[in-house]
Amino acid sequence: MDALLAGFEIACTPQNLLFVTIGVVLGQLIGALPGIGPSAGMALLLPVTFGLPPVTAIVMLAGIMYGGMYGGTLTSVLINVPGEAASVMTAVDGHKMAKQGRAGAALSIAAIGSFIAGFGAVAVLAVVTPLLASLALSFSSPEYFLLALLGLTATAGLGAGNAIKALLVACFGLMLALVGSDPIDGAQRLTYGVPQLLEGIDFLPIAIGVFGIAEVLASLENRYDAKPLPMRLRDMWLTSQEWAESRMAILRGSILGFVIGVLPGAGPTIAALLAYVAERRFSKHPERFGNGAIDGVAASESANNSAVHGALVPMLSLGIPGSASTAVLLAALVLQGIRPGPMLMTEQSSLVWGLIASMFIGNIILLIINLPLAPLFASVLRIPYDYLAPGILVLSLVGAYATTLSLFTVGLTLSFGVIGWLMMKADLPRAPLVLAVVLAPLMESSLRQSLMLSEGSPLIFLERPISAVLLLIILLPFLLPLLGYLLRLRRPAVAVTTPDPREVT
Repeated sequence: MDALLAGFEIACTPQNLLFVTIGVVLGQLIGALPGIGPSAGMALLLPVTFGLPPVTAIVMLAGIMYGGMYGGTLTSVLINVPGEAASVMTAVDGHKMAKQGRAGAALSIAAIGSFIAGFGAVAVLAVVTPLLASLALSFSSPEYFLLALLGLTATAGLGAGNAIKALLVACFGLMLALVGSDPIDGAQRLTYGVPQLLEGIDFLPIAIGVFGIAEVLASLENRYDAKPLPMRLRDMWLTSQEWAESRMAILRGSILGFVIGVLPGAGPTIAALLAYVAERRFSKHPERFGNGAIDGVAASESANNSAVHGALVPMLSLGIPGSASTAVLLAALVLQGIRPGPMLMTEQSSLVWGLIASMFIGNIILLIINLPLAPLFASVLRIPYDYLAPGILVLSLVGAYATTLSLFTVGLTLSFGVIGWLMMKADLPRAPLVLAVVLAPLMESSLRQSLMLSEGSPLIFLERPISAVLLLIILLPFLLPLLGYLLRLRRPAVAVTTPDPREVT
């Protein structure tokens, strides 16, 4: 507590308060721009931190990191364009809520859930960092492969009742992820002589195309905006029923997100996916998921925000980047002449505790910014779609171009927009495609590293206790229906007899 109070003294200096505010506002804006994302925004702003004191520089960059999670909600809910991978699950139900006139409620529960998850995650980070860091250190390539596989099989729950369709779409996503160069020996795969494909197909052109551009095409075809949505403030606030449906989703998403975030390499995307699927299992009305379930928005938003804060545990304790954003933070520490590693909390205690205290303050600032402005953000939907669609299209293509500064990426985005529109026509879920592309690199590299360690033996996944538990969790959804079928076969058939009419009085 003494160290945390000292951290608040550092974070509450006028200069640090100013830069925390600048960081979270920039993060909000960067997260709302499709194609940039927090890690890219942090990397672009690294040169700005050269003349700043180390604590000031780090708290500003960290503000961009968790502020980006709030910003990614805006485009996901309003125009169905996830600003980054972690916002995909928010778009699944958040945009459906917007179409139902509940955009304000979706943005409000996202802001409240993000605040509760972020605040709670920072509190846990301050208390149990050494314990959780030792747990994360016990994970190796077999556990990472099974964690990615668990996320992939969990996409079966995203098919609106049809698990076969969801898994087939996920397999298509894995095929797309194979395009490019082999991560081990560098051999070309499925590039067909196109040099632009040597680095593979990035997540962003697929996500922007399949969600954003496909939604524009479908909306122009269906013209769903015949009547403007009501914009009264009381319509934008949460009802007691909506809060009752969301509070446990926020709690479960926060806990699961933090645990997943602590694992280096897992990240907020896997956390949001697993929290969404878990909440669908817990829900009394799972049929609402995919059709505007507010608890689905609450779970995924709480999980991705909690995971962002959890990723700081291995970075601060061990010097291991838990995500792309924390890798940029490590680069910023090195640029400031600070050596990251297990001795960071001892040698730079004022920086670490100042950073932790600044995250408490930053989450409060983000809540203050987001809640009053939720009706303003939701009012975007009052614009006639004939005028809104070109703006969404331009925003999507600019975001795609900004990732590589190549028109080839713009062409890919348009192509995936057509593919996403055809998937909507065929009633195929789109989220498994994007999530499979995100999970595939971790899945492939971890699998190959595991088999190299075991000299080709798959028993490595059973020999380690944590991996054996993960494998059992993956197999249970497949084994339980089979077990039920076998039990029904063994159950003796009950003879059905028809009473004699003469005996019926």
